[in-house]
Amino acid sequence: MLHTALRVARTALRAVPDGSATTGTGKAESMDQYPGSPTRIAVIGIGNDHRRDDGVGWVVAAELAGRRLPHGVTVFRTDGEPTRLISAWEGAQRAIVVDAARSHPSRPGRIHRLRLPEELPSGPFHGTSSHGFALEHAVELAHVLGRLPGELVAYAVEAANTGPGTALSPAVAAAVHPLVARIERDLAARRGPDTGS
Repeated sequence: MLHTALRVARTALRAVPDGSATTGTGKAESMDQYPGSPTRIAVIGIGNDHRRDDGVGWVVAAELAGRRLPHGVTVFRTDGEPTRLISAWEGAQRAIVVDAARSHPSRPGRIHRLRLPEELPSGPFHGTSSHGFALEHAVELAHVLGRLPGELVAYAVEAANTGPGTALSPAVAAAVHPLVARIERDLAARRGPDTGS
């Protein structure tokens, strides 16, 4: 599974530039349930809700923002532009990033979990993106600047269709609730004195 996940990540753990993902200040948009509280864990949905399955990160973020999460968890959505991503996770002890991915051969809806930067995509597919920004670029920049969170995990959902449109494909839509539940379990497992519970 890990080898497969790395191959998938090489082909496109990527994000798409879309100004609608950001606030007027050019920062990631917070969907915080506890405004003003420090972000100990940042959950960041990357995507573009006008390119079908590329919006899966935003759908997952919206689902999580509507649930009762542990204190200190802040949910963001962004287009994946590196400085906005870094801004979203800066100061967090842990960050969880959700994005669409491309794979060949593809199994739309399949979910991959990667620990970064240890499992950072590399090799001949490094940086492959049809939209200009790649998650690995943000990770590399944050590493150089000393602005990586203490722990960084990426969930990549294999996409079927990233063409124009707002609806997720059936296979990717079916992956949303299992992924939300998986992230909730992940967050619950981290609860303790340092996460405000």
